[in-house]
Amino acid sequence: MDYLKIQGIKSLNGTIKISGAKNASLPLIAMTILAKNSVHIKNLPNVADIKTMLKLLSNLGAECEFKEDYVVVNTAPLKETKATYEIVKTMRASILVLGPILARFGHCEVSLPGGCAIGQRPIDLHLKALEHMGAKITIKAGYVEATAPNGLKGCDIIFDKITVTGTANIVMAAALACGETTITNAAREPEVVQLCEILNENGVQIDGIGTGELTIHGTCGKLIDIKEFSVIPDRIEAGTYLCAGAITRSELTITNTQPKHLGAVLAKLEEMGSSFTITKDSITIHPSGTIKPVKITTQEYPAFPTDMQAQFLALATQANGVSIIEERLFENRFMHVSELQRMGADITLHGNIATVVGKTELSGTDVMATDLRASSALVLAALVSDGETNIHRIYHLDRGYDSLEKKLEHVGAKIERLKE
Repeated sequence: MDYLKIQGIKSLNGTIKISGAKNASLPLIAMTILAKNSVHIKNLPNVADIKTMLKLLSNLGAECEFKEDYVVVNTAPLKETKATYEIVKTMRASILVLGPILARFGHCEVSLPGGCAIGQRPIDLHLKALEHMGAKITIKAGYVEATAPNGLKGCDIIFDKITVTGTANIVMAAALACGETTITNAAREPEVVQLCEILNENGVQIDGIGTGELTIHGTCGKLIDIKEFSVIPDRIEAGTYLCAGAITRSELTITNTQPKHLGAVLAKLEEMGSSFTITKDSITIHPSGTIKPVKITTQEYPAFPTDMQAQFLALATQANGVSIIEERLFENRFMHVSELQRMGADITLHGNIATVVGKTELSGTDVMATDLRASSALVLAALVSDGETNIHRIYHLDRGYDSLEKKLEHVGAKIERLKE
């Protein structure tokens, strides 16, 4: 098992290129189930979750071929419609194959999902929506068994709460359904927007893209021809490296990014004292000498993302004053707090609210990653800690960050990957 050894440093300097977005790539790979042709996908990140999703499709009978800078996915030979526990247990996003497989074949079995232990992420909203579309669903022996022998029918769906994977799943199911499907209270995340845009560009008319109400005009079972596309840049990776610049008070430039996707993150960094030079596809952070405390509440896009909460909590340990961070989306997403406390952070938890008192001098020690974003928070804290920090169980980190240690080393970090 790998771990990271990080020496605390004074500053970083240079440029980091952002990889493709993991959270956009996963539904886009699942979307290839709707295609009648081989689909060329560019800018996929080299992370564990992507490999897991491609392995899942391969197990179902698809052909996945890695080229120099893109992946070709051919789901024409796909025959198997059961996504087994052995694959699904490692990644909750595996549930994304449920909608497109059911829409294409009229039946599907998907193991109940696993993944990060950051709290309940129930799929009941997915299942209720598919039932409205005419599917018959049972839960048996740990599997979701869904059938739609007469095909899925367009209908009006109102999500009780915003769900990113639920929106993506139902958009894909509705793409092959007969008639129009309207989704009210749909997620507006850039990753959902790209999925809708690609379907819309390739023969599935979708109205309301980027809003909370989507109308999908289904093809009534007709598979679509999907042209080559590139995955959007990873806004969470970009935000993480901007936090690296802020916490080390360093000027860093991130490239291959879309600043418009980072509005809430940039606003909070600016509130904490940083300034920026922004172009169409790059951001340079100019940190201030003093980091100011901040109040943050995580909410759905375009508000502050839950996937940046842990990184800002680490940053808040170096602010002069008291920061308040409220987590509204996932109930177990403060597991990194105990590890930061081991490094000397002054953090108090009251339910879903963390109070961070800064500035505290952090000390390097042995810490353990508990989920994907918690891992990156520990990396940020280690960069400004006195001495050496060893971060264990970084397989969590590898699920979502492409070559993190190499990218940080490129801008001056003293970081290396070692074996236990």
